[in-house]
Amino acid sequence: MEPGGDRAVTRPVTSSTEHAEIAAADGLRFHVARAGTGPVVVLLHGFTGSTETWASLQAALATRFTTLAVDITGHGRSGVPRDPTRYSLTRFADDLRDILDSLSIPRVVVLGYSMGGRAALRFALQHPDRVAGLILESTSPGIADPAERAERVASDLALAAEIEKKGIAAFIDRWEQLPLWANHKTLSDESRLRLRTQRLANQPLGLANSLRGAGAGAEPPVTDRLPAIRTPVRIVVGALDAKYVALGRVMEASMAEASLSVVAGAGHMVHAEQPDEFRELIRTTLDGLVSEHGEWR
Repeated sequence: MEPGGDRAVTRPVTSSTEHAEIAAADGLRFHVARAGTGPVVVLLHGFTGSTETWASLQAALATRFTTLAVDITGHGRSGVPRDPTRYSLTRFADDLRDILDSLSIPRVVVLGYSMGGRAALRFALQHPDRVAGLILESTSPGIADPAERAERVASDLALAAEIEKKGIAAFIDRWEQLPLWANHKTLSDESRLRLRTQRLANQPLGLANSLRGAGAGAEPPVTDRLPAIRTPVRIVVGALDAKYVALGRVMEASMAEASLSVVAGAGHMVHAEQPDEFRELIRTTLDGLVSEHGEWR
């Protein structure tokens, strides 16, 4: 999908969800899925994800909240720039501002998973006046150690080259074998197939350049900037994901209004591995951020 065209083109897909392509200031187009009614919640998926990550959550929240799921740069049906620097989460934070401006939405709560959580942190730091709260699922503030960052950059560059050389299917085969997804054995066959199908729908250049431009090593860490975030923050991690439990505790201690929820029986992908508990946690968190007038506090 190339940059350019109208600012927003909307097409109804079902009675409950609207899909649109919305252009950022430079014309790069972003795919957005909008559902429900009420205060607006932005939903940001992880690496290899798309708006489809949030389909069941959008349905669950539809009677109380408007949800706006966005395909992050290079993912799903959003644009796939050739310049890796266009994928940076710093740029995406401004893109998200442009999307909200196009839809005349002043303030939102942002829910971000993994890479999407890093994007949510960037958005809150760059545009604090647009954020009523954050929900961060299995999120890192970045890699602080320079040597570890350099190692991660080298690993991501090699993986990006492999994606372009061998294609999406071979990459997803490798990706799904990572220890990070060990708990996926608890998912139903249908859920695993749905997740794999969604991952395979991405484009090789989009995933490769996302690693180059928005990988955890490529992006400067924001750990030291976390105290500047003064809005309510809910951090959600799976009890089986030890690395992110530790990161969650670091973030909780760094932000004045942060609280950590550790979900039993879940690994990295809490929303898929413990969906009922995750949905209830999100509902409860969002309800606590709504004023008596039905708007964000």
